[in-house]
Amino acid sequence: MIGPKYEIIVFKEKQGCCRKFHIRSWTPALILLLVVGLLGSSIYFGTFFQKYQVMKDQLTNSQKTIKKQKVQLLSLSKKIDSLQKDLTKVKALDSKLRVMANLDSGQPFLSPSLGGPEMENISEAFLSSHRQELLARKMHNFLDELSTDAKLEQMRQKELLDHLKDKKQILASTPSIWPTQGWISSDFGYRISPFTGRREFHKGLDISGPTGTPIYAPADGQVVFSGKDGGYGICVVLDHGHGLKTRYGHLSRYNIEPGQEVERGQLLGHIGNTGRSTGPHLHYEVRNNGVPVNPMRYILN
Repeated sequence: MIGPKYEIIVFKEKQGCCRKFHIRSWTPALILLLVVGLLGSSIYFGTFFQKYQVMKDQLTNSQKTIKKQKVQLLSLSKKIDSLQKDLTKVKALDSKLRVMANLDSGQPFLSPSLGGPEMENISEAFLSSHRQELLARKMHNFLDELSTDAKLEQMRQKELLDHLKDKKQILASTPSIWPTQGWISSDFGYRISPFTGRREFHKGLDISGPTGTPIYAPADGQVVFSGKDGGYGICVVLDHGHGLKTRYGHLSRYNIEPGQEVERGQLLGHIGNTGRSTGPHLHYEVRNNGVPVNPMRYILN
């Protein structure tokens, strides 16, 4: 027998009857234990719920922070890409100037010495939050490379400026601008001849444009020829000194005479369709000591 047994008698007022309840001695302890258990569970789950709410708020804030970091990282990647393109343009301009100044005659165009992934791929390949650290590292390394390259380019620019400081006349006499407006219809180098269908070497640039489009001197010089010259049609030749000459073919008319001194930007003539030509355009040549060179090396604008 488990513990003593107790009886509780309950009388109903004015009815003259009663009711008996039988309980064991351990029942109150069990009830007290249940009450304490329920109270403890309520406190525990209440505390857990509060912690859950705090963690939920922290998670929400972390997600917002991560989202902002993603936007900032992608924005930074675009800025780095823009910086790389700008530096590449500066290097290309530096290379052209060096060719014109006969500093790096053997290497007219230098490829960028930068490394790392393409910036277009960074924004697509590293959007996941667990890869943001890797993206940040790549950007940091890439910025270090850009900084190093920028310092090297600064030294090259200083060397170039020192070289050109006392050579203003040479610079003024060096072709450096487009001689006319239009579009390139044939590049310098080998091509298929529009007349024979055979492979031939094209000694200049063909710049197509409407008949009558003005042609300007790309640098200071002296007119050594103006008139008809076989397949060139109406032609003008300028001598810029230091072994550089420029030729302008297929003109409709010219505005200068042999022996005349011209300045950069001065009107030479107008685009035409004379000589061995399939349509109105300017044939523009640059020759260094009699050897045709790519005129694109001497165009800075």
